[in-house]
Amino acid sequence: MNQEELRDFAARYTDAWCSHEADTTAGFFAEEGSIAVNGGAPAVGRADIAQLVQGFYDAFPDTVVIMDAVRGAGDKAVYLWTYEGTNTGPGGTGRRVQFNGWEAWTFSEEGLIASSIGTFDVAEYERQLAEGV
Repeated sequence: MNQEELRDFAARYTDAWCSHEADTTAGFFAEEGSIAVNGGAPAVGRADIAQLVQGFYDAFPDTVVIMDAVRGAGDKAVYLWTYEGTNTGPGGTGRRVQFNGWEAWTFSEEGLIASSIGTFDVAEYERQLAEGV
């Protein structure tokens, strides 16, 4: 995947997150692709990935993801993002959050995400849940 194709892929992935359609977002992953966030157990396969994504949508019904940057070489890429939303889902705090993170991607031969390792600042996220942005 060249840089132009990578930027296009990342822009469409961002749009998928903003669509609030978990299956659409999961469709950017290989059939048996995986995503792990902050060292947690990975979600493996599109159904599990869709469930993980739906958890964000449920907690933050107004989810917006902004692509900050994407860089890649060969079958690897790093996707930097900003997440915004208001925690008004079940049991929510009603607080707005805005935090940054990134995903380290490895692509499949089909050009889909085979593996994503995601990271964000949990302490800042929890502070914003309690206090707001």
